[in-house]
Order: sequence, then structure tokens, then C-alpha cells
Amino acid sequence: MDRHALRAALSAAGVPDDYYRIEGVHEPAPTPVDFLFVRRTADGAWETGAYERGTSETIARHPSEAAACEHLLRLLA
Repeated sequence: MDRHALRAALSAAGVPDDYYRIEGVHEPAPTPVDFLFVRRTADGAWETGAYERGTSETIARHPSEAAACEHLLRLLA
């Protein structure tokens, strides 16, 4: 699963748009107060995490985009 497939799966599951951010694919504006995210790190890994009140916290690091997307889907769906 890539980020575009994740977006489609979350939409199909009825997850509200402001519950998550998918880097480069779904970046709600204005930025919600809190949400879960998937993003690529500077070293090329992927991470899932939570953004709350201006602070990002990594929940898990993943070796691939597919693993990170599957994790975020499990967290939200």
C-alpha cells in the first residue's frame, strides 16, 4: 500500500479528513489541532505519529512506505 492507496482506503472507511495527514497526499488546511500522520524522515525511513497542540510525537518508525501506511490504516480504521 502506498500513500495514495492509504488515502483512498481511509476515505472509503469514512475516516474524517481532519483525523490524519499523509505527507504529499493529504494535508488538511487549516491544520487541525490534533491528528495522526505518516511522513518520510530525513534519513529515508518512514514514521507514523501523532500531532497534538503543536507537538509531533513519533509512534513508530518503519523501513518502507507500505509498512507505515498499513500501520496508520490500522490506527484509524
